[in-house]
Amino acid sequence: MFEVTRRVEFRETDAGGVAHFSSYFGYMEEAEHALWRHLGTSVVERTDDAIRSWPRVAAKCRYRRPVRFEDLLTIQVAVAHIGTSSVTFTFRFLHDGALVAEGEMTTVYCDFQLGGHLTRRTIPEALRRRLAAHIGKTSPSGPATDRGAPAADASHE
Repeated sequence: MFEVTRRVEFRETDAGGVAHFSSYFGYMEEAEHALWRHLGTSVVERTDDAIRSWPRVAAKCRYRRPVRFEDLLTIQVAVAHIGTSSVTFTFRFLHDGALVAEGEMTTVYCDFQLGGHLTRRTIPEALRRRLAAHIGKTSPSGPATDRGAPAADASHE
């Protein structure tokens, strides 16, 4: 599991001073990007012939309790599944040690080509090994737990 911290910014709150539900999707993306940097890469790779990235194909968030402007969030990220071309991440949001939200996001490794065409790519083995070091399942009952080798799941392929 990988962890980042951040404060709830004023612009992320609603009229009641509570973090707006949509902010959590940005928090997930920020934490995912921090994980990619930790792995020695980026969410966007440029080559001579293509731009490679990880468009999202699914995202969800379950809210448990509110957080407010200036609250410090700890965001835990784990890799739940590595497919042939997809990765599913799970997220836990904590404030003062209490679970405030849980999320999940699935991304697919793709080439972006002129005209907006996307071509799915197989995740390179070296990157797959780095991701596998973060396989775990975040759960409300505790930290990520080792799940061993990823299972095949054609639903994300």
